[in-house]
Amino acid sequence: MELLEERIQRDGVVKSGDVLKVDSFLNHQMDVELFTEMAREWHRHFADKPINKILTIEASGIGIAAIAGALFGVPVVFAKKSQSINLDGTVYCTRIQSFTHGKVFDVIVSKKFIGPDDHVLLIDDFMANGCAMNGLIEVCEYAGATIEGIGIAIEKGFQQGGDSLRERGYDLCSLAIVDAMDPDTGTVTFR
Repeated sequence: MELLEERIQRDGVVKSGDVLKVDSFLNHQMDVELFTEMAREWHRHFADKPINKILTIEASGIGIAAIAGALFGVPVVFAKKSQSINLDGTVYCTRIQSFTHGKVFDVIVSKKFIGPDDHVLLIDDFMANGCAMNGLIEVCEYAGATIEGIGIAIEKGFQQGGDSLRERGYDLCSLAIVDAMDPDTGTVTFR
């Protein structure tokens, strides 16, 4: 998606350790107009799918998923990274390793919000190694839900997450795929 690539070039900051900082518009301060255009692209891409629910993971995926949910006209569920006293009943639980945070999280989704009648679109802001997506896929498998597709804002194409999901047959729509980043020059190369 050219609009997102232009925004990454203009406002993204390449840091060492394969980190692309996009907090000024994607995952700290949110550009809702950009999110709306991203949601429109996913809506176009997945138009023929019987999506009735969107699943994401807290926290950075929630804003994008909420805009997409409004456009698709479906509820949005987010996997929580911690148990809370408000989460009653039984839950699906899996573990994911975050590339950004460098740690493992237990993620949970209440069984009352996802089940075998659901046709799910998974959405997240970033994908590196695919650990978060694999965790959400596992939750859907536990629930017996059908995964209709995966929408990613920015995929790091030089890491294996996206290629692995495509090889497994998932319909993956990444709006910007970064093939290389140079922290010395700040250059980002897109696929």
